[in-house]
Amino acid sequence: MQSKRSDRGAWASARDERRGHRHGDGERVNSEELNGWLRGRLPDHWFTEAPTVSVDRDEILIVGRLSAPDLGKEDDPVAIAAAEAGRITRFREETREQRVAIAREGQHHFGRAISWGAQAGGTSQVFTNLSVPVMTRLRQPERTVLDTLVDSGVARSRSDALVWCVRLVAANTDEWLAKLRGAMESVETIRQEGPTLS
Repeated sequence: MQSKRSDRGAWASARDERRGHRHGDGERVNSEELNGWLRGRLPDHWFTEAPTVSVDRDEILIVGRLSAPDLGKEDDPVAIAAAEAGRITRFREETREQRVAIAREGQHHFGRAISWGAQAGGTSQVFTNLSVPVMTRLRQPERTVLDTLVDSGVARSRSDALVWCVRLVAANTDEWLAKLRGAMESVETIRQEGPTLS
């Protein structure tokens, strides 16, 4: 019987192999190539629709929708949430080896760690997400904001407070950020159409 491997373990050792890959080091991943690769690589029966794919400089996060558990006429929210969480846990356990293999291949090809999540009904869970430290220098006014969030109990630490601030900005500027990303994609397309240096 094979020993269980953690979701992270498969690609933890591959971090050292990033150099020399086609992608990585902040290079943008071609979304059409990535989505095409995933369509061809992911088993057809895993998700009920195309998964949501998010990409940043460090990570590719794949979140797929699972079929919701059939509870008949059950309408208790606690029971429904428990069933949905159970469906996600079952998917996580049953697909572990395949997900590890896909993550390894994807990291080799795209130069980023691949993380996973799943949705069932109204329940969503990300279970192999990277936590990347971000180095920054803050002056006293910015530190005061973070310390106020910590002192008031909104956040446990300055690090948590910074995450809270980033999420708040994202929630309140979603439309503007989407426009900014669209503009960046347009610039990248124009850049790719330009002359190449030999």
